[in-house]
Amino acid sequence: MNYTLNQLRIFLKIVQKESITRAAEALFLTQPAVSIQLKNFQDQFDIPLTEIVNKKLYVTDFGREVAAAAEKILEEVYAINYKTAQYKGQLSGRLRISVVSTGKYIIPYLLADFMKRHPAVELVLDVSNRANVTLNLERNETDFSLVSVLPERLNLEEITCMKNQLYLVGQRLLVFDESKDWREQLEDITWLKRETGSATRKAQDEFLHTHHIHVRRHIELTSNEAIKQAIIAGLGYSIMPLIGIRNELQLGQLCLTPINDLPIETHWRLVWPKGKKHNAVAEAFKKYISENIQQIVAKNFGFIDALSAVPTPMPISK
Repeated sequence: MNYTLNQLRIFLKIVQKESITRAAEALFLTQPAVSIQLKNFQDQFDIPLTEIVNKKLYVTDFGREVAAAAEKILEEVYAINYKTAQYKGQLSGRLRISVVSTGKYIIPYLLADFMKRHPAVELVLDVSNRANVTLNLERNETDFSLVSVLPERLNLEEITCMKNQLYLVGQRLLVFDESKDWREQLEDITWLKRETGSATRKAQDEFLHTHHIHVRRHIELTSNEAIKQAIIAGLGYSIMPLIGIRNELQLGQLCLTPINDLPIETHWRLVWPKGKKHNAVAEAFKKYISENIQQIVAKNFGFIDALSAVPTPMPISK
């Protein structure tokens, strides 16, 4: 057998996510790249590691045993790397962060300088939806999570990072006929929605419920990127975070429709379970964010105020 550490790492992530697509997202790789590595890894075994049933990937019992062995091997490799770095006097260890999907537009900027300062730190970054991120926190499987809506029932500590604004977004401005009820006009459009469990979906559903808007047509998609492309293609409208549509707004591919009760405003927060005992790497990252978050936001996200300068909104709160 001649498998590589990279193949072990990719296979372990596939087992954890039970999906090639989700594993690719978590590893910041393309789906074809992950599929090729899985095939090359499988070719070295006579017994199936995974199987596809009704288009869903399942891990076999043998595959789970291989994954358990792979996890132990990788842990030993990490330990060697950490000890080497420690002998050199470097901060070393693993930093585990789970991020809701929209947070992928933010987390790289929170990490970039820290990782440059500490090259021996190994980053494990898991990008998923709000439900999975909450589960990671409940199981204490992550050092930090980046969220825009605090999970319910969890006792958390936090660092507030920056505001998160959600607007009604379309390919073109939605023009309201003032002689008609604005609710009926919003009921007539096609709404594009994230999957259940997404914080963006929760915010949109709460807005519609609060204003008694009954959606007649909707399309459900599993990522903000997919929704963004659907809007550009003219399939409908959605309530979306401003943070992820900067380029499209500047290029004129998307447009914000002004409404008094929008934007919905929350805050991006770096959170962790109250009383959690962080390792040296996590403590160093927490200190770094606490001391530098204002400069990071000013340097990288100053465009938000300019993008949100939309015309005077139509009053619909009556």
